Amino acid sequence: MARQFDVVVEKDSEGFFVASVPALSGCHTQARSLDELMERIKEAIELCLEVQENDIEELDFVGVQRVTV
Repeated sequence: MARQFDVVVEKDSEGFFVASVPALSGCHTQARSLDELMERIKEAIELCLEVQENDIEELDFVGVQRVTV
């Protein structure tokens, strides 16, 4: 059965796209392009699921806020 996960995508100072999955602790990857990033994060999710099958935190996506301090 297919599962869905929210993925946070950011761009670092060197131009790499960085993806992380909040529901899967430590599940993240990076790539030069968004297409490559999506392929890599799918692979990372599959690997994380193999290791963390019972440690998945069910989260409902609410939104993203940018805060200046």
